[in-house]
Amino acid sequence: MSIIEGEFLPKSLAKILLQDEEIALSGKAKQKISDCYDFLVNFSSDKIIYGINTGFGPMSQYRIDDKSLLALQYNIIRSHATGAGSPLEDVYVRAAMVARVGTFMQAHSGVHVELVELLVEFINRGIYPLIPEHGSVGASGDLVQLAHIALALIGEGEVRYRGAWCPAAEVLKENGLKPFQIRLREGLSVTNGTAVMSGIGMVNVLYAKRLLEWAVIASVLMNEVASSYDDLMSQELNQAKRHEGQLEVAAWMRALASGSACLQKREVKLYDHAHAEEKVFAQKIQAYYSLRCVPQVLGPVWDEVKNAEKVVVNEINSACDNPIVDPESRNVYHGGNFHGDYVSFEMDKLKVAVTKLTMLMERQLSYLCHDRINDILPPFLNLGVLGLNYGMQASQFTATSTTAENQTLCNPMSIHSIPCNNENQDIVSMGTNSALLTKTVIENAWQVMAIHFMALAQAVDCLKIEGSLSHKTRQIYRGVRKIFPVFVEDTPKHTAIEMVKEHLKHGAGRYFSTFDSP
Repeated sequence: MSIIEGEFLPKSLAKILLQDEEIALSGKAKQKISDCYDFLVNFSSDKIIYGINTGFGPMSQYRIDDKSLLALQYNIIRSHATGAGSPLEDVYVRAAMVARVGTFMQAHSGVHVELVELLVEFINRGIYPLIPEHGSVGASGDLVQLAHIALALIGEGEVRYRGAWCPAAEVLKENGLKPFQIRLREGLSVTNGTAVMSGIGMVNVLYAKRLLEWAVIASVLMNEVASSYDDLMSQELNQAKRHEGQLEVAAWMRALASGSACLQKREVKLYDHAHAEEKVFAQKIQAYYSLRCVPQVLGPVWDEVKNAEKVVVNEINSACDNPIVDPESRNVYHGGNFHGDYVSFEMDKLKVAVTKLTMLMERQLSYLCHDRINDILPPFLNLGVLGLNYGMQASQFTATSTTAENQTLCNPMSIHSIPCNNENQDIVSMGTNSALLTKTVIENAWQVMAIHFMALAQAVDCLKIEGSLSHKTRQIYRGVRKIFPVFVEDTPKHTAIEMVKEHLKHGAGRYFSTFDSP
């Protein structure tokens, strides 16, 4: 269990979101939340404060009678639970609730501590409110999607529990939990902020990390198949450029390639004067870019994934609702911390990075399939009868098609602001849409990655080089082959692609602990 004092760290978020680790608030965190609530109760008793005794958005010019203050809070929840489309998967809903806890822990929201405690119970017990994908413009935050979380917290709407959709009231009762009773401004506080885009964004970052690790592994195995010269990953070459990501990727490649008998040494093969009379060299002096330029292509991806992690973790650990309650200065400040452009910009960049990674994998796959380019493998890695059997030919279609879709999805969402809300929200972030598109790009990338590893395993068997691989890439090869055996006769590949994808995404171990933040 993670005890949360005041903020979430990247490593703890990975365990909470992908390993379902439970969380608990420290006593100090609970006290800060309670102190903020107590201050707001006293401070607001004789003042006009947005969302406590006024309407919401363009309706804020209307004062609300004291007798209707609690009804106001319930009304924003019920009126804004208008999402449409498919429900978000559990991991993204869990992430959104964790992000909302992150905001409340900053003790600037003026909510009662029981609200935060109930959210924690939902997270720990695997109670996931129904959140439709569509509805947020990402400027007053994720009003529509967050309203669906709030709806479940007050015992209304539906939740997913133990794999089934159930009425929230029934699940609360089964777990001995009481629906939250609004105290002051909790309806607005739950619905107002960037928790959904940040939650989806954090899961995107975690999966992008894993994709990058597998792309590096694939690239080393790719160069082993091609018997490349190993100086492409040398420290001397790569430190001549001053980019952290490139240096890290090259270092990963050297660690993975250690002990490989497939890679060649240029100083042994070409610098020994044995080729003085040759006019045409049988092997390429330099490999194609998709093999040789891996540190330069994946290095920027590394840099962007790290930056995206920093931005999203900062957002999760921020007070991102409105107004901001500050007991220290004894004031309440009105502004726009709910605006999601930080997340929106970063998701746009992250999906471009993941798409470039996907393009690299697709190009390496093309190299494996194209016998006239690689000169060492049968067409489409076909171990059967050419013309009668087809090997990986049709699987390449799927990878190419999916990569093309990612390229189209790279159109930036963050610049597609459309005014709404009677022009009150006249410039918006579209941050949740951006995070959702990045989610799709990442899922597509896993499919391409799975097909590429299937092809790499087939290439190893075509060349009979398993025993010459490095220790680490041999482990990877064997892991894939347990799921996807070598094949000669044509068989449907749909199920195999899904199984290898799940192996890469969830089932296999991690290889680069240095990539994780402290």
